[in-house]
This record gives sequence, C-alpha cells and structure tokens, in this order.
Amino acid sequence: MTLEKSIRAIAGLFVLLSLALGYLTSPWWHLFTAFVGANLLQSAFTGFCPMERLLIKLGVKPEAP
Repeated sequence: MTLEKSIRAIAGLFVLLSLALGYLTSPWWHLFTAFVGANLLQSAFTGFCPMERLLIKLGVKPEAP
C-alpha cells in the first residue's frame, strides 16, 4: 500500500474508531475525532503531516510520479 493510501486508511480508521468509542463508552472520545479532522485540515494547508513522517520512518514508500 502506498503512503497516500495508508494515510487515508489510518485517518478513516481513527475517525470510525473514535466515533464508536464515543458512542459506546464516553463522549470525550469525540475529541479524538476532532483532533484527526484538525490534523487533516492543517495538512491540506501546510503540507505537514505527522503520520506521513511516521510511516516513512516505518518504510512505507510514496507513490511514484
């Protein structure tokens, strides 16, 4: 899986997981959903994505141009 697809998959997983945890345990988990959304938004404007850096260190390759 490429870097871009990995980031999308992880973000989607985090959102769904935090929504489920917020519904099943405590609504405070919805703050994690907001955190993921805020990171996606700032990444769109700045180009900086902490998850991207982590995945690159773990050996995930970016998509070839």
